[in-house]
Amino acid sequence: MPKITALRTIRLPERPKLIWVEIETEDGLTGLGETFRGAQAVEAVLHEQVAPAIIGRAAENVTAISRELLTPYVGFNSSSAETRAASAVDIALWDLAGQRQNVPLHVALGGAMRDTIPVYNTCAGYDYNTSAGGRRAIGKGEQLSGPYDDQVAFMRDAGALAESLVGEGYAAMKIWPFDDFAVNSPDNITLQDLKIGLEPFRKIRKAVGDKVEIMCELHSLWGTFAASRICNALAEYDVLWIEDPIAKMDNVAALADLRRQTRAPICGGENLAGARQFHNLLVADALDFVMLDLTWCGGLSEGRKIAAIAETFGRPLAPHDCTGPVALMAGLHLAIHAPTAIYQEVVRATLATWYPELVDRLPIIEDGKALAPRDAGLGTALLPQVRQGKGAIVRESGTPR
Repeated sequence: MPKITALRTIRLPERPKLIWVEIETEDGLTGLGETFRGAQAVEAVLHEQVAPAIIGRAAENVTAISRELLTPYVGFNSSSAETRAASAVDIALWDLAGQRQNVPLHVALGGAMRDTIPVYNTCAGYDYNTSAGGRRAIGKGEQLSGPYDDQVAFMRDAGALAESLVGEGYAAMKIWPFDDFAVNSPDNITLQDLKIGLEPFRKIRKAVGDKVEIMCELHSLWGTFAASRICNALAEYDVLWIEDPIAKMDNVAALADLRRQTRAPICGGENLAGARQFHNLLVADALDFVMLDLTWCGGLSEGRKIAAIAETFGRPLAPHDCTGPVALMAGLHLAIHAPTAIYQEVVRATLATWYPELVDRLPIIEDGKALAPRDAGLGTALLPQVRQGKGAIVRESGTPR
């Protein structure tokens, strides 16, 4: 069995929240992983704790390595630096497994449930969540920075945005017009602010009717009273789901109570780690839709457990991506494989701009659906110029080629 010989991390100053992991094996293969947020802390964990633990081990033993990395004495109850590091390594090891078998990753996971998966457009801007700056306020008179600056567009003219998306084949979109109101008052929302936040939904329905599903993202910003008020008001617009409505999405009792108070479906929780947290939420009947981020939850090893739990409870699954191209590719493979998957999230702004500057292949999207990748493993790799570019922070452990 080929052994792991080296672990490499790559960070870029223009994308300071992202970190990539490359794992090399003695048979000449390289597996790619990724995670997001706290990149410097993750880098330290990877080189000081993970590399010494996995270099020299058989790369095929994905389950054993993943289980070991996800059960340290501290750091595993949430999506900590330890968990994010383990997630990136696990994805890279699955990439290697697919490459070694010369099959796409979804085949290595057990095979495809479908050949395509519908995608929805998260209406973010070009640099959403990835630059060094703070949270971007919207609805404050900002100018569009390009034709796909959808975060400004959904506050300026959500109807025109919906028409643009439908014209490109998208049948679902996600927006978050309530975020700014939570900054000063997360436990209450006034009727006036509620009306402003509802306006984009009204415009979308007026412009395209039922041609598009609408998801509302609440970004875990609200207390349960305010979240209930928003959810009940949104039910009128037949939203497909309301995502991460309350602060602390692992608060099982509060989330279950909120779900009982509204007929709007509840989705969660991209920022949760480990299958146990999703199991607890579904046992409490707190979720209608399961969303997971493979770069945060523990990787594909943990992700397929979460998918199995979703299937057991009959809940639809939707992998997250609003972070990086490897998260997107890994999520797509899981969505192709998992029986209850219904969507893969994409951001058309990043697909059109900086994702192609990082990796050699991205999902093929036709008529609002992503096609199953056909290349071995993840089916993508970092472009050489990423690690060779000006300012790239490359750190290596072991004996790299």
